[in-house]
Amino acid sequence: MSEVIRLAARGDGVTADERHIALSAPGDRVADDGTITPGPHHRTPPCRHFPACGGCQLQHLDDPSWADFIVERIRSGLEAQGLASTIRPPALSPPRTRRRATLHFDPSGRLGFAVEKSHQLIDVQECHVLAPELFALIRPLKRLLLGLRAKRRLDVAMTLADQGVDLLITGAAPEGLAAHEALTAFAQEHRLARIAFDAGMGAETQWEPDALTITLGGVAVPLPPASFLQATREGEAALVAAVREAVGEAPTVADLFAGLGTFALSLSSRVYAAEGARDAIFALKAAAGRAQRLVFTEHRDLYRRPLTTAELDRFAAIVLDPPRAGAREQAAQLAASRTPVIAYVSCNPSSFARDAKMLCEGGYRLDWVQPVGQFRWSTHVELAGRFVR
Repeated sequence: MSEVIRLAARGDGVTADERHIALSAPGDRVADDGTITPGPHHRTPPCRHFPACGGCQLQHLDDPSWADFIVERIRSGLEAQGLASTIRPPALSPPRTRRRATLHFDPSGRLGFAVEKSHQLIDVQECHVLAPELFALIRPLKRLLLGLRAKRRLDVAMTLADQGVDLLITGAAPEGLAAHEALTAFAQEHRLARIAFDAGMGAETQWEPDALTITLGGVAVPLPPASFLQATREGEAALVAAVREAVGEAPTVADLFAGLGTFALSLSSRVYAAEGARDAIFALKAAAGRAQRLVFTEHRDLYRRPLTTAELDRFAAIVLDPPRAGAREQAAQLAASRTPVIAYVSCNPSSFARDAKMLCEGGYRLDWVQPVGQFRWSTHVELAGRFVR
């Protein structure tokens, strides 16, 4: 009999003799034949689709062990680069708070998440991570999508905006008067804020009675279809609080990979915002202008054209929120800069640690890391870190 002492990066339990045991929790006892005796951190998964559904991997854990898993992912990533820092307790989003998700639909009528490491779909009958407003649409959506008579899999991006639910269906579009009338009736019946289709030529809005927005930093920002948002309001609030703490009273801030302005609009400083996605940066520019916020925008690909050290040195603080690949090119410029403070927001502990090493070798110190668990019961980890010269 062996005891599970920790969790590996993919969520498997690891015993003292380095055996990997799927669906086990720290404190579980594992017999030689693989039988698991649940320990104090093992919970009965609430969802009937677990563990097949790829939306969750860790429903069998209690919150303390999930929090420990998040912290260990960050710590091990830093240690792999020879770094260490204060890692704060994670901010965990509650169940049923996910405000954006992409589901898949196949011609047989199944709508849901894919089985992990498979193209097979789980026909979702319940979900303990989606916001109720999103989950309530799943059953009626199946009927609507069957009416499109699609011959291949469709992607359905669902987002909870200020005005209600925003849908983007990729892979098909309604054809003919009857299909458009059915779509209008569906949108009215379920009080959709917007529904758009992308059959391969870009998103085309079919229903949007009022201009769609998402409120960021108290400002209503136009919301392009399937735009990136933090997954939960609670996760967004935790990351914004960490960034505001990190930059402090800096009078001038550069927000790099600014997106729609999650951080730029939450700061009282003069902010320069750079973003490579054209729709997002134009939406931020319009919103900041209407609200008379001191946000100056630039459409700029920071992978091909990162800010130079001379440009970076103009700012009292930098906010960095790159995609999962990290910001290797921009980090190299930052490492040579004289900017006093960097707030680095990341959704990948490995690329964060790689870039952190570059910054530390350039003379920065990683002051602290605030983990955020907004993808409930998943192995996905987000964080914000503060670097100081």
